[in-house]
Amino acid sequence: MNATRTKSLNTPQAVGHASKDLARYFYSGAALLLFLLMFLGFQQFYVHGKAYPGRELTPPIRTLIILHGVAMSTWMLLFVAQPLLIASGNRRVHMTLGKVGAGLTVVVVFLGLRLGIESARVNPPDLLLWGLTPPQFMAVSVISITMFGTLVAVAIWKRRQPELHRPMMLLAVLAAMPAAMDRIDPIKSLYAETVFGTIWGPFFSTLVVGLFLVGLHWTLTRKLSRPLAIGYAGLVLMGAIIMRLAPSGLWESFTNFLL
Repeated sequence: MNATRTKSLNTPQAVGHASKDLARYFYSGAALLLFLLMFLGFQQFYVHGKAYPGRELTPPIRTLIILHGVAMSTWMLLFVAQPLLIASGNRRVHMTLGKVGAGLTVVVVFLGLRLGIESARVNPPDLLLWGLTPPQFMAVSVISITMFGTLVAVAIWKRRQPELHRPMMLLAVLAAMPAAMDRIDPIKSLYAETVFGTIWGPFFSTLVVGLFLVGLHWTLTRKLSRPLAIGYAGLVLMGAIIMRLAPSGLWESFTNFLL
């Protein structure tokens, strides 16, 4: 009898059911992974109230940094909770919190844009990040948070189509993750001096995580999510474009207008 039971557990049907159960919680697991990476990247802020890599928060924008950090952290907590609510059948609560998340997205984008611009104003002009001056590096922060807001808006628009809604929300967070991932030194050191760092700069580690998630989703569901794959390819392309745009005369003209 034990042999019969063991055999039944190893049948393709049993394996298929196990894979389906894991796929059901894919977005919950992905959200939790990204939340933990965000916490790791901003641990100096969360644990010690300091900026990376342990310096005091810049006084002129200290309040703005805190407000943005609190808003984004709250948004990420909702991001973790929402797929868990769907997986557990609490759709009504999910929809209610979705309205809160939509309003919070506006706050996050507004504060993120302000922080990107003000950081370029107050940081020393000789400070270089990935070989970029503060006004040049503003391309990374401003365009990333704009992509985040745009993808969340698309996800809200397609909220009644889960096959589009869920990938768009995941891609939105991936668009915003370079800010955190670029502060994890053991990871950053693996590619900072390589061709990958030259092409994608602070985006590369996030793109690696994104590739892992796309592959994992494909493995669990046994089919490629076209919205997720196409959106990920867009992030890859945008990362390279932003790093080429940042030191250009076109971006310099735009920063002169903003600043």
